[in-house]
Amino acid sequence: MAFEKLSNSIHDLNDNIQAFLHSNAEYYKLKAFKHGMKGATSLVRFLVLGFLLSTAGIMISFALAIVISEAIGVPSSGYFIVGGFYLLVFVLIFIFGKEPIEKLLLRKFSKIIFNDKEE
Repeated sequence: MAFEKLSNSIHDLNDNIQAFLHSNAEYYKLKAFKHGMKGATSLVRFLVLGFLLSTAGIMISFALAIVISEAIGVPSSGYFIVGGFYLLVFVLIFIFGKEPIEKLLLRKFSKIIFNDKEE
């Protein structure tokens, strides 16, 4: 009789451990899915906004180059000036921008991924 109770208790314990492990695995699957979706939606949002900002920047650059060309009187000079400005910005970012850009991205994405207030 005591052996049956012990056997049943061990069987129940085994069932409870399996149920716990299953629910724990499901929880971590959902958590991984949630974090993955947060990252994916942030990436898509970043790409869409980047595309729109790039398009606006190109249009503004062309308009600025045309205005500079008309002001100077030489048709291609505005394009060279705007191109030189972008080349200068590129060189400055290439030399000095790696660390600040990494810090900005790490801070932004770690805030998105790891600040779970609803859990």
